[in-house]
Amino acid sequence: MNSATVLLFFVFAYFIGLLVIAYITSRNSDNQSFFIGNKKSKWWLVAFGMIGTSLSGVTFISVPGTVGKITGGDYLYGGFEYYMMVIGFFIGYFIVAFILLPLYYRMNLTSIYTYLGRRFNIEAHKIGSLFFIISRSIGATARLYLVVNVLQIFLLESLGVPFWVTAAVILLMVLLYTFEGGVKTIVITDTLQTSFMILSLIGCIVYILSNLNLSAGEAYTILADQQYTHLINTDINSKTYFLKTVLGGMFITIAMTGLDQEMMQKNISVDNLKNSKKNMLTFAVTLLFVNLAFLFLGGLLYLFAMENGAQYDTIVNIINGQETVSNVFGFKDAAGNINNIMGDDLFPALSLQGYFPMAISVIFIIGLISALFPSADGALTAVTSSYCVDLLTLNDDTTLTEKQKKKIRMRIHLIFTLVFFALIMIFKAINDKSIVYLIMEVAGYTYGPLLGLFAFGIFTRFQIMKKGAILAVTLIAPVLTYAINTMVTHYSDYRIGVELIIINGLLTFIGLWLIRKK
Repeated sequence: MNSATVLLFFVFAYFIGLLVIAYITSRNSDNQSFFIGNKKSKWWLVAFGMIGTSLSGVTFISVPGTVGKITGGDYLYGGFEYYMMVIGFFIGYFIVAFILLPLYYRMNLTSIYTYLGRRFNIEAHKIGSLFFIISRSIGATARLYLVVNVLQIFLLESLGVPFWVTAAVILLMVLLYTFEGGVKTIVITDTLQTSFMILSLIGCIVYILSNLNLSAGEAYTILADQQYTHLINTDINSKTYFLKTVLGGMFITIAMTGLDQEMMQKNISVDNLKNSKKNMLTFAVTLLFVNLAFLFLGGLLYLFAMENGAQYDTIVNIINGQETVSNVFGFKDAAGNINNIMGDDLFPALSLQGYFPMAISVIFIIGLISALFPSADGALTAVTSSYCVDLLTLNDDTTLTEKQKKKIRMRIHLIFTLVFFALIMIFKAINDKSIVYLIMEVAGYTYGPLLGLFAFGIFTRFQIMKKGAILAVTLIAPVLTYAINTMVTHYSDYRIGVELIIINGLLTFIGLWLIRKK
């Protein structure tokens, strides 16, 4: 039995465990169990499980890889610069906890976009839901694609398994254990998966420190000497200038957590507002430590590679017309072949190509799968919930029985699974690793209108009466944002980064102000 077969055995054993949990938690479930867990979720379970949902496979693979990337041109991060965004996330979670959560609980919402319908009109309600469905579908499948591609390249290609089969099987797994229970199930399974992800993170750190015969403090000192712990970018023209990274991270959290049905459906499944706030704040503090640990692991991976014969070099790429600088390591694997490994590939390559012992490879693959499933299961459940509640108004339909509503919901769930599969195959056809970073930028365009809509509703008392006006504003604002981003890039040295979502939200707010009823 080769190593790939052994690792796949653990993947399927892990999945069987998820199915057992799904079976137990979905007994006697109904639509309210699927949508909001009957508001009986334990706050500490939700807080812990949300870590896995927020981090995803992108964090598990890409964040460690960013540590060794040189900050140059317009590249995203280098050293520990990503942590500036994490600090922004932390601030954003407090805003969500003390402004948005009280609003959602006061209105007793199943879908947070119901707020827009009550505050403005049914048009705003449906527009909010549509922007969420588009945003979450693209973002979730991009993250899913990254992990599926890693499994394909490092495990399944050697067994002759086509990519489409890998993607289909992974999505079938997610569908099977969320089909009945929905939120009621994923609150439990996400907790389990977060546990495995963090254990994998700790296990890999402990192994590398032991292999290098270093303490954590000694390793950090070496990383600092080699500029791997660089934290603050003071170049105001750079995409990762620290002030705009912090501000951008804050607004990304407000939009992608506080205004996102996937994240909020778990929070509003908690029994009361006080416990939901506990969940959010506990989650915020925990993420500070977990992200720091992933960055520390990233530094250790580069030290391990250098210690094991890696030859360091840099390459320059032109991506979307912009220069990026990355690190490359070339070194021999267990079979004596020379591998060139870039940032995002470093962790999976070391874990799955014979550089680490089998026990660590098993720990890695379980951690990777644990990072994959929470981002996929929550997204699939959330877009199904939003479509049923917001667009089909299934909860308010008195002409259908509970059994008929459940049948419709299951059909929508299946349809979105097929949509996710189609999007993954599109990403595979594009076959560009930068697609993940591109999707993060796209989020600035799709979540920006949600940010502007909610801000206008919360901080003003004006109404929008003209039919189609809200739709026009939410379509024009992203177009203007794109035009501004293009002109700034073309005519100046300044580079717009994560503050893109702020610009988009502000333009939406201004547009709504101009068409308000006076």
